[in-house]
Amino acid sequence: MKLMTFTAPTPAQALKAAQQECGEDALVVSTKQIRKKSLSQTALYEVVVAIEDTPPEKRKKSKTVRAKEPSFQEKGVKKDPQNVHEDVLVNISKAAKEISEIANISTPVRERPKVKVEVEEDVGASFDKRMEMEELKDIKGELLKLSDKIKLIQNMVWEEKKPLQPGVIPPEFAEIYRIAKNSGMDAVHLDEIMRLTLEHMPLQMRSSTKTVRRYFKTLLRKMVPIRIERELVPPQKRILMLVGPTGVGKTTTLAKLAARYAYMMDKKYKVGIITLDTYRIGAVEQLMQYAKMMRIGIEAVVDPPEFLTALQALRHMDIILIDTVGSSQYDKQKIEKLQQFLSSNTDVGIDVSLVMGAPTKLEDLRAIYNNFSILGIDTLIFTKLDETRGFGNIFSLVYETEKPVSYLSIGQEVPDDLMCADSDYLVECLMEAKAEKERR
Repeated sequence: MKLMTFTAPTPAQALKAAQQECGEDALVVSTKQIRKKSLSQTALYEVVVAIEDTPPEKRKKSKTVRAKEPSFQEKGVKKDPQNVHEDVLVNISKAAKEISEIANISTPVRERPKVKVEVEEDVGASFDKRMEMEELKDIKGELLKLSDKIKLIQNMVWEEKKPLQPGVIPPEFAEIYRIAKNSGMDAVHLDEIMRLTLEHMPLQMRSSTKTVRRYFKTLLRKMVPIRIERELVPPQKRILMLVGPTGVGKTTTLAKLAARYAYMMDKKYKVGIITLDTYRIGAVEQLMQYAKMMRIGIEAVVDPPEFLTALQALRHMDIILIDTVGSSQYDKQKIEKLQQFLSSNTDVGIDVSLVMGAPTKLEDLRAIYNNFSILGIDTLIFTKLDETRGFGNIFSLVYETEKPVSYLSIGQEVPDDLMCADSDYLVECLMEAKAEKERR
């Protein structure tokens, strides 16, 4: 017997190449993935098959002559059921089906009819081969059992200055601890989650990495309060002001919200826009262009008295969205001027949403929230989720401030790339380190 190796981007393609090269009489010895799929290269799978050393000409000749060979009785050999040579049945299609299941191939492989292979070697050699294959299967089974343990041991290698003492976290929690820490979550918050997990998680659930991961996700979901979008019942009205630092996409987010309320919900609302951003070049023109396309009324305001006049002009609207000038979290003068606009209105309540970029560091998010908190923050909106791979900062900030998240922006397209906040979605973003675009 000799071994031949075939590689291809999928297990099915590798197996097909083995069938074309070696025929149906080849024995599948092993299949494995030798390279994972990435942005720059495809996945690579390896299939190892065993074939006979007999040349193809000899095998063909033996198959044609076998019909004329004398039987055991004709040779004078006594027939013994234990010594009679047994035919070997090889079903490569069955092996292909098993490989497809390993590689999560959705299309099942059609099982081909079994091919009967007649072996020219003696009975003793055939028995040794079968024993050898059984030993290989046993070894493969043992390796599969050890793989999960090896993975846990690898994930136990942390940096020396880890916040928890060695031995506190069991090995089965090592992987999720590493993922959460690399996401940018504050170490104190992560340790608190792990402490709660170890205290309340039943011991029988720790035997499976899936149950450990699911339990950890449940705790993460509880860290993120969500402001549910509710339908307005007349004569209810809503006035929403977006505030935040420069460059986080307040104006674009406001345009997305306006389109959502006016056209994309089950109930269509009458929407009006007020812009206080008269400092930035082209800001008013940009928002007016959005309003013109959506046929929405818009008012530009410079000082607090004009703000009251604009609110009065849009009093018949169901929803009024207010765009504000972006300012540094350290520019207290501009933040205090926004407070003057809010203080001038005493008749109608205004919800203040703080808009922040998801790629912002946790330390900067804290500074933004603390300095804008004098405006009375009601909810948080996070933008640019598609521009980062670390979402732990969002969890830590929400955990500290206890402010609910209302909306998430996952792209620049108006009005599509906006979704209602969802704790399940944020948990998946953190665990998978990426934000998939969803339309909600």
